[in-house]
Amino acid sequence: MTSVRAAADRLVRSPVFVLSSIRSGSTLLRCLLNSHPRIYAPHELHVAELGVDLSTRYVRLATDVAGLDQDELTHLLWDRVLHRQLTAAGKDVIVDKTPSNVLVWQRIAACWPEARFVFLLRHPARILDSALEVRAPDKTVDDVHDMVEDFLTAMRDAMANLDGLTVRYEDLTHDPATVTQQLCTFLGVAWDPAMLDYGRHDHGPFVPGIGDFTAEIRTGRILPETVQIDPSDVPEALRPAGRAWGYLPA
Repeated sequence: MTSVRAAADRLVRSPVFVLSSIRSGSTLLRCLLNSHPRIYAPHELHVAELGVDLSTRYVRLATDVAGLDQDELTHLLWDRVLHRQLTAAGKDVIVDKTPSNVLVWQRIAACWPEARFVFLLRHPARILDSALEVRAPDKTVDDVHDMVEDFLTAMRDAMANLDGLTVRYEDLTHDPATVTQQLCTFLGVAWDPAMLDYGRHDHGPFVPGIGDFTAEIRTGRILPETVQIDPSDVPEALRPAGRAWGYLPA
């Protein structure tokens, strides 16, 4: 299906996707955005993990005659989920910040040709440290290293191929007013200073699997990133992203 036809089929024509690695501060960002009266930024929706099953001969025949394939049917499902959530929220703009979206950014972009993207960056070494702090019991240290490396590689790939607004977690936590103003301009809404007091708003549960669940996010306050990283302490596998994003010397 051409991108023109795909765009015409979408109930949500221009959703916003925060593309980031795990442990990059995306839950804080989504809480700030969700505190805006026109922006709905829910918990991680994981729509890219939803699929359709064309398991019988008749349903395959029916969809083929209708000019639909499994990919497009899946895209229609994804779009319908976003539309349902946005409509229920009674807002104008929906933002999905599921980190695993960056691993399938090509599919996201194909589903929504008019999607908008926010690239959320954080120092790669801090991403790794944070990921290790919340490591699941069934994950080894090497598993976490490999996972973070995969996310950083996907982020670099997405940023090289998509247009969007780049936001640094460090800037967001040190100067949230300026960064949220930039975000509102990008999203086409007027800035609302109430965004900065996200603890006054209901953002749903903070539980594992759909966003950050640590004590910091539960404070309802923006806590500045203060940890300083010695460049010599950054693992070799994380250095390409660190150099590309200006965290390490070129």
